[in-house]
Formats: sequence, structure tokens, C-alpha cells
Amino acid sequence: MESNRSEDQSSMISNTTTDHLLSLDMMDAKEASRTYTLAEYLALEQETQTKYEFHQGEVFAQAGGSLPHGLLIGNIYLELQNRLKEQGSHCRALTSEVKLSLASTQSYVYPDAMVVCGEFEVAEELPDAITNPTLVVEVLSPSSADYDRGGKFDRYSQLPSLKEYVLIWQEEPRVEVFYRAEPNEIWQYQSVKSLAEVIEFTSLGISLPLADLYEGISFAE
Repeated sequence: MESNRSEDQSSMISNTTTDHLLSLDMMDAKEASRTYTLAEYLALEQETQTKYEFHQGEVFAQAGGSLPHGLLIGNIYLELQNRLKEQGSHCRALTSEVKLSLASTQSYVYPDAMVVCGEFEVAEELPDAITNPTLVVEVLSPSSADYDRGGKFDRYSQLPSLKEYVLIWQEEPRVEVFYRAEPNEIWQYQSVKSLAEVIEFTSLGISLPLADLYEGISFAE
């Protein structure tokens, strides 16, 4: 395990502008070059039955993922939930259907998976959006990797409750974990790159073999 971010890892956490957001294929549509109120944003999702990210009045449709992406999201949710139940934890895993409120940047997003420990805390203006994840997971795709490892991490890191951020690669068996260590809250980094290895989720007190996480996933030779 590598601890205390190197300069390379530090560079993953950087401010991201709206222009950068618009360049992402995962957010493949900016709706009609206008700003939306929260009520209009929620109505748009209801009317179109499409998930959108909301950033300071701008909305971005989320593109559908690949088959490996979908498998990995399902696998990580099931593995987290099963292990938490086995140890009698008060933490609960949540799927990518649950919205996360980022009040500091006036954003609403859909992480690929989350874990909340203790009672759910929700946004006052939107009771379906939680505000207190302990762990957040994103499955990387070529179009979103820079954003997930940079601007999105920067937004997530402003959540006081967040202790761990997990990045899962599709193209190879590789998982990166950033853990906010107390008391100085410095982000520590670990990377696991083999199906024979085990990843530790320190904030939850559980471990996960990569072979279980990547079950059903084939890699190019």
C-alpha cells in the first residue's frame, strides 16, 4: 500500500470548470443551453425517465454504460452489501439509482455505488438525495476517467462524511482507493492490480478479493 499522496496522486484532485464538464462523453447532452431550477430539473427527469447530473443550474444526461460497466456496478454493490450484512454492520450499500447532494457545489449526481453508515441524512430541498456517504464508488470508463479522478473527486472530497473513494477500472483488474485518515485528514492511496490480490476498505473494516469483484468480466489478451 502506498500512503500519503504523491504529486501524481495530488494532481488527481483539481478544480474542474464547466467547460471541462461539457467535454465529457458521459454527460452527453447539455439541455438547450439554459439554466434549470431544481423543480425544473426534477420534472425533466420525471418526464424523460432519464438520469441527469445537475451542476449549478445546468443539467447533463448520463449516457448508458457498457456491459462490463454494468456488471462491475452490480458486483461491487452485492459484494459490499453482503459483507456488511455478514459482519452485522450498521452501514448500508446503495445502488447507482440513488442521488447524492453536493451542497458545496450546488450539484446532484449519481455515483455508481455508495455506502452510508448510520442514519441516512438527506438534502432539505430534496429528500430523495442523501448527503452523508462514508464511501463512494465510481467505475471508470475511457471518457470519464479524468473527470472521476480529478474534478469529481474534488467535489466528493468536500463532503465531511466521506472517508473513502474507490475507483474501479474496466479494461484491467485494477482498483484505486483513497482513504481520508484521521486526525489530519490526509488522503492515503492504495492501488491493487491483480486478481490474486485483495482490496481493503478501511472505513468499513472489510476486504474484497479482486477475483470476486471482477467475476464475469473478460479482459483483452
